[in-house]
Amino acid sequence: MKTKQFRYSNNIFDISKTPTFVEDSSKDLKKIKEQIKKNVKRIRKAQAKLYARHEYSILIILQGMDSAGKDSMIKHILSGVNPSGFNVASFKQPTAEELAHDYLWRINKKLPARGHVGIFNRSYYEDVLATRVHPEILLHEDLPNIHSLNDVGDKFFNKRYKDIRHFENYLTRNGYVILKFFLNISKQEQKKRFMARIDTPSKNWKLSASDIRERQYWNKYQAVYEKAINSTSTKKNPWYVIPSDDKWYSRLIVSDILTKRIEKLPLAYPTMSPNQEKELELAKELLEDEGKY
Repeated sequence: MKTKQFRYSNNIFDISKTPTFVEDSSKDLKKIKEQIKKNVKRIRKAQAKLYARHEYSILIILQGMDSAGKDSMIKHILSGVNPSGFNVASFKQPTAEELAHDYLWRINKKLPARGHVGIFNRSYYEDVLATRVHPEILLHEDLPNIHSLNDVGDKFFNKRYKDIRHFENYLTRNGYVILKFFLNISKQEQKKRFMARIDTPSKNWKLSASDIRERQYWNKYQAVYEKAINSTSTKKNPWYVIPSDDKWYSRLIVSDILTKRIEKLPLAYPTMSPNQEKELELAKELLEDEGKY
């Protein structure tokens, strides 16, 4: 699959012109599921080497409107990854302890270790998304020189975009591969999924009144997503905007991008030094001879 069309590395992203659905995307659903299965197998093999070598880390960032398919994305494309080298972090409303630190403090604590694959189901981007739609949130964070809504404007958020670019460059230099995905769904598709959650008792728990209230800010969220993506897309750390009205097709795209990117790393199982090989031979001899004593 050609995925270049979903990649944004400079400020050319126009959310109003970006499709949320690809015609005939699931025309052959069986074939799509088979390809995802193959990708998952390749990811699993690559992750085993990543974990054994513990030199690089994969950080996957999933952003999107409510019901965009973030949870099911994780379930379907990383189902076979070794749980010892895999973790998921979700960032909700900051705690009192987290608010007592800078906004990236809690993020650093959840970064995947070397050799691990980590997913941020929502991320530090909420600090330039939700807070831009609801700037009043920032008035309760004891930030310097932020005392009224007049203090929260383009200048404030431009500094945060700069913080994020520098933070991601820093991580990249330290062996992190950052893959940023925006799961792009239409307002009509979100309504359809919300209705399904209401009509299906086993899915009722997934929906809250706050989810519905946030729909009234749809246009604002679209604008701030466009701004954030354009302001933080770089050649080293681009954004991938995934048409997500069709869940299976979005899973295929993301799994394909992840597969290709992780396989580009110089992955291999660690080689043994001459001294380590001698130690292994000694260990083998001891095991073979232990029944003699």
